[in-house]
Amino acid sequence: MTTTHPLECTAVPQSQSTEIANTILDQLGGRRFIKMTGAKTFLATDQGIQFKLPGGALKGINSVIINLNASDYYDIYFHKIKGADVKEIAVFYDIDAESLRQVFTDATGLETSLGYNPNIR
Repeated sequence: MTTTHPLECTAVPQSQSTEIANTILDQLGGRRFIKMTGAKTFLATDQGIQFKLPGGALKGINSVIINLNASDYYDIYFHKIKGADVKEIAVFYDIDAESLRQVFTDATGLETSLGYNPNIR
């Protein structure tokens, strides 16, 4: 099995890539996630979503890539990017949707919401 490096994106139909990215963002907490973490510069990739984080995350993490893999689980890549230097800080494979928030919080130290109510976005 070959894997594509998470920073390499290939073109896919806009609706498919956007749908996957929006689903991941919803599973992270949607607008609450964005407000709590300060996440910005969202990009729908061929397999998921990529976004930046402001300062304040553990170990200087400022870039996150979450890809949907062939097993219908998520692979999460945490990076520290400074100029052209990209340092991979942590990688988690085969994470289920229910664990996305906890893995994100454990890796970055950033809470995804004050409280979770699935009926409010």
